[in-house]
Amino acid sequence: MAIGASSAQTAGEETDTTERGHPPQLRRRLGHSDLRAVPEARRELRELLRHWGRPGRSEIAELLTSELVTNALVHTDREAVLTAVVEPGQLRVEVRDFVARRPRVCAPDTGDGTHGRGMVLVDSLADAWGVQAHDVGKSVWFELDAEAA
Repeated sequence: MAIGASSAQTAGEETDTTERGHPPQLRRRLGHSDLRAVPEARRELRELLRHWGRPGRSEIAELLTSELVTNALVHTDREAVLTAVVEPGQLRVEVRDFVARRPRVCAPDTGDGTHGRGMVLVDSLADAWGVQAHDVGKSVWFELDAEAA
């Protein structure tokens, strides 16, 4: 599966390919430093996951997606691409950016209530996650099992 491959879609365009026999998916370009994309991405993911997984799983997916999108927009100073693919028992979300610097999981500064927790949340709540290098940039991804407790 080519998660994170670029396409010719326009900014903000969503794709649901269920009609062609592919799993439902969301693909969205995220504009350079456009933090309005964070709640929009959450809303679009919520719609995609309307009938997916056990109670609470889609909320975890929204939270982790917010963290990856925010990190890409704040820490790279470039545009990014969000892709979410829903399989019957699994969700994979990936945010591709165009900067090679890898995210770090580190203990957040207790004096700063809003920064430093994103990758800690991903690390603790995702069933799997990782970073895939590309010729230009990287993809940070996570997976959630639909039925996990």
